[in-house]
Amino acid sequence: MTTGRTPTPSTPPLPFTPSSSLPSVARRARSFDAVAAQYAENRPSYPPALFDAVEELAGRRLAGARVADVGAGTGIATGLLHARGAEVIAVEPGDGMTAQFRRALPDVPIVRGNGNALPLADHCADFVTYAQAWHWTEPARSVPEAVRVLRPGGALALWWNTSAVDVPWIAEQARRIEAHLGIDAAVERDGRGMRSALADPSGRLDFARRRVRWSRRVPLDTHLANIGSHSAFLVLGEESASAFLTEEKSRLHTLFPDGTVEETYVVELLVALIA
Repeated sequence: MTTGRTPTPSTPPLPFTPSSSLPSVARRARSFDAVAAQYAENRPSYPPALFDAVEELAGRRLAGARVADVGAGTGIATGLLHARGAEVIAVEPGDGMTAQFRRALPDVPIVRGNGNALPLADHCADFVTYAQAWHWTEPARSVPEAVRVLRPGGALALWWNTSAVDVPWIAEQARRIEAHLGIDAAVERDGRGMRSALADPSGRLDFARRRVRWSRRVPLDTHLANIGSHSAFLVLGEESASAFLTEEKSRLHTLFPDGTVEETYVVELLVALIA
């Protein structure tokens, strides 16, 4: 897959409405680089059923397809796409995340850039994918860029792991996080693309939507490290973040005395075909 453009820096929109005390989005976007190893080790992966759904909605298999995985981070989704037989090129703006990616996936190419100015040639990809990353882009720029890079009949696929708040303990934890950070969780979930109108405010793309539920069992410390790897906590300040996670560990140890937490997720998937 060929590259072509040099990315330009930009300020992405907020993925949620914060209190006035939360740091800027630019700072939050940069915060992942310092904890790339923590991110790679503790963030959840994605279930095979997600990629089955991507193929179904796109009307073609990932095997043999050319895929641009944008905002690839440490390569969690990229590695799974590669394992499905796709010819993947990753796009990632951060130094730390790129270094971690190269350690994990040395045989998969990665280029520096972001979704607002993709460093890729016109009509070079069958899929453009964003795993946990579309909310860091400006759709007014990232939508035309995806359309430019995709071949006719190609697909733009966006997805997010979201916590299953119909599980009581997860809902209670979400409320505690919301209170600690001073955020509106409902606005955050919308801002991460659960509504196609927010994923593409122009209405240019016609998104099909699918939800995939799955779970994983992890040590309590992994669960807490996952929470701590989110940007809102990374920029919160060590004292405040540590205080919350210490209290949360005590609460959850009562619920899970064996030290193993079952996290339940609903992957929100949006797929749009390009004419």
